[in-house]
Amino acid sequence: MVIIVEKSANSPRRKTHMKKRDLKEWIMVLTIVPTMLTGLTLAAYFTVNRFAEINTLLQQQATNITETLAIASETALFERNKRKLKRLIYSSHRKNSALINNIAIYDAAQQLVLFSGNQRDLARLSILDARPLPTHTEMLQDQDYLVFYSPIYTELNTSEITEQVNDTLIGYIAVQINQNEALVGQKTALIVSFCVIVLGLMISLFFSAKLVKRVIRPIRTMVTAINAIGAGTGNVYIEEDLTGELDLLKNGINTVAKSINAIHLEMQINVEQTTSDLRETMEQIEIQNVELNLAKRKALEANRVKSEFLANMSHELRTPLNGVIGFTRQLFKTPLKDNQRDYLETISNSANSLLIIIDDILDFSKLDAGRMVFENIPFPLRDTINEVATLLAPGAVDKELEFSLRLSPDVPDDLIADPTRIKQVLVNLIGNAIKFTEKGSVTVDLVIDERSFEKVRLKAVVIDTGIGIQQKQQESLFAAFGQADSSITRRYGGTGLGLIISQKIALEMHGDITMKSEVNRGSTFEFTFCCTLHTKPLSSALPIQSLAKRSLLYFEQDPHTRIATTELLESWGITVTSLGDKNALLQLNKNTTRFDMALLSQKLSPNVLDEIKPLIDKIRPVSDQLYLLTDALSQQMRDILLGSGIEACLSKPVNHRKLAIALSKTEQSSQQQNQINASAVEKSPLRVLAVDDNEANLKLITTLLLELVDTVEVTKNGAEALALCSIKRFDMIFMDIQMPIMDGITACQQIKGSSLNKNTPIIAVTAHALSGEKERLLEVGFDGYLTKPIDEQVLSQSIIEYTRLEQAGAPKQLPALQVQTEQAEQKIEEPVKTNEEDQSLPETKRIDWALARQRAGGKTDLAIDMLNMLLDSIPAARDSISQATDKEDPEAILKHVHKLHGACCYTGVPRLKSLAETIETHVKKTGDADDVMPELFELIDEMDNLLEDCADWRAGQRV
Repeated sequence: MVIIVEKSANSPRRKTHMKKRDLKEWIMVLTIVPTMLTGLTLAAYFTVNRFAEINTLLQQQATNITETLAIASETALFERNKRKLKRLIYSSHRKNSALINNIAIYDAAQQLVLFSGNQRDLARLSILDARPLPTHTEMLQDQDYLVFYSPIYTELNTSEITEQVNDTLIGYIAVQINQNEALVGQKTALIVSFCVIVLGLMISLFFSAKLVKRVIRPIRTMVTAINAIGAGTGNVYIEEDLTGELDLLKNGINTVAKSINAIHLEMQINVEQTTSDLRETMEQIEIQNVELNLAKRKALEANRVKSEFLANMSHELRTPLNGVIGFTRQLFKTPLKDNQRDYLETISNSANSLLIIIDDILDFSKLDAGRMVFENIPFPLRDTINEVATLLAPGAVDKELEFSLRLSPDVPDDLIADPTRIKQVLVNLIGNAIKFTEKGSVTVDLVIDERSFEKVRLKAVVIDTGIGIQQKQQESLFAAFGQADSSITRRYGGTGLGLIISQKIALEMHGDITMKSEVNRGSTFEFTFCCTLHTKPLSSALPIQSLAKRSLLYFEQDPHTRIATTELLESWGITVTSLGDKNALLQLNKNTTRFDMALLSQKLSPNVLDEIKPLIDKIRPVSDQLYLLTDALSQQMRDILLGSGIEACLSKPVNHRKLAIALSKTEQSSQQQNQINASAVEKSPLRVLAVDDNEANLKLITTLLLELVDTVEVTKNGAEALALCSIKRFDMIFMDIQMPIMDGITACQQIKGSSLNKNTPIIAVTAHALSGEKERLLEVGFDGYLTKPIDEQVLSQSIIEYTRLEQAGAPKQLPALQVQTEQAEQKIEEPVKTNEEDQSLPETKRIDWALARQRAGGKTDLAIDMLNMLLDSIPAARDSISQATDKEDPEAILKHVHKLHGACCYTGVPRLKSLAETIETHVKKTGDADDVMPELFELIDEMDNLLEDCADWRAGQRV
């Protein structure tokens, strides 16, 4: 392909030329090439066949001569009659001289008897000693000759007495065949084939020339006519007489030419009519433009009046809100309970949020009217930023986002500017980041951009991992009422004024707002603003004098939060050892260097108690003071966390002032300790249903629930629970999973389908949960999840949460209570009796009575009852497990071991429980029990030993 670029005065033009064959060449090719290919194919086929035929004929002729000579020379060779042999082979040689080159006869000892022909070729005829004598006619290729060997047998009588006839090999004959005659025949066949091909090509060429002559001339005539049509030279008509398809093509060209002439005439008429219509339209447009200019002036005037009205109404709109906020602040100065303070904080935050929305509308109107006023007052920067973080943190917590705030230590705190406008811009940028981020994080960094003697230019960088903004939509963000997509307003809400107001505020503060974004990767907004440095401190001093040179262990998994908090602590003179890996934290031991304080960051989750407890156990040996950083949480959850062994619980993002005050305290006040002890849940007026097929489990959960709710009803399987739920309405249902007759999953789904209890929260209770089973249970319809042994504290937490939702008027559905309860120990427990204090308890290493009391909620009598029920069930369980093991039935093994495991959860038999849990886990995962056969036998032995150890004690009880 050759590309030629031609340039003209108007614009560059590129033409592409390809080397093409004309029709004449194609006709010649399409006629000659098939003829040539066909001739070559046929010639090759017949030549090859002729060659094979000549070779076959030659071999057959040579074989006949050789075998005939072998038969004819039998008697003469046996009698050693050379004269007769000589006459025989010479006669044959003369008759076939054109074919035979040499004939030789050998005896059985391979000795030459006679030969005819050239003696120099004699060596080629003999058979090598290593080769056996031929037993039938054979052929060998020897350069340009073929050598045929044929054995010579005799059938003469070897015994005159028996007259027995034997075929005896007495020699062989070798005939050298000349191939010249065959080669001449092959060459002759090849020459004939070539001549046939040439003749065919000549005939094909003759007819091709005739065809070209009859086709090309009419086509050239038609091409000339088409060019004339394209040039618009007037009427075109082809009058030449043609036949076949060429005649059809001629008629088509004539028809097209006629149609084009008609269309051209019609087009001229239309152009004249369109020109006339266009003149009339232009006159109408001029009239409309005049009317639009008048309407535009009226709209601008109306918009100015509207802006002035809204700007003047600012005071009237703010007055009631300021009253609400003001009196809320006054209430903060009065003695308040913790829950009352939380309510007031909610009222204050809501009022401030409403004020922000109103301010957006008023500020936009003021900006349009040119009446925006900026203050220039001293303010503490860090306290201002903390107010923004406190306001926006709940939104991040609700969406389970990591919200992190970092102020560089070198950023000055005492500044002069408009703090309200700074907060307004930050609230808008951070609020948008949280609004448009479904998962991931929102980080804020405040650093110095430029600094002089009296001025400082700060830069706030807000980064999110949200939905991002397309490049073509980014320009509309800084337009009034503009958002990246019209659907955003419907999905996320908002007036679309925030960014345009924020940008204008930034410009008024000698800064700017810039952004960069990537779809589905997130956005980054940078807000710069200038402030004047203030020489005097504006906020109260932090109590950090006692923290200098103290050591602190800090655990935080989020890198941004870890860096921000570490910088803050180190700026106070604290020696910080920061960890980001939970495994590294869990490796702490008593030999690790001790720390004065430990700060543990933990993301709030329903199973926060189980996640924090192992960390507290690891940190306690190396630090006496332990503080917790977590997301915003309810007062009930805060009290529970304080009861788990920490000195104070703070919310994230870190408030520098609250953190300094908490760390500066060396011990908790007795009032706070009393609050922890008094955090027990009052009895709720609820009707609860407990479903479990194990009597011990049912008894314990009933005992624990009766301390928390008014009414508890029990059933032993899913079918009974379904029947009871069809006639009674319950406030909560705790249901076991594996039960006879009807399992818990089926019962849950059918209860949810009933009219009485379709909205009743159903909590799954099971002795063991594999990875992914929790999610599966929640997907099939359960509202929450508990694992055995049920912890009294976590059970109380679920009742508290349900009661809170009930009082708030929320739907009766627990917020995905996914808590695993491997028994989080309480900070304050009742003293545990030893065996010396209670001689009625059996002394055996197989029973941990401290654990048994703990499982029974600190009740010794209940712990004894639970143990007795376990001991009563062991003989039947042992027999069932033994039979299932003998039958190698993994389903039966899993069924009986699961039931035993559930009974062990509430008694102090850790070894028996551990074995049952190991077997159940393995069989559930693999569906096979072969690999846990040793554990099965050990489980049976452990049950026997437990019965034996408790035999005397149980006999004394019966007496």
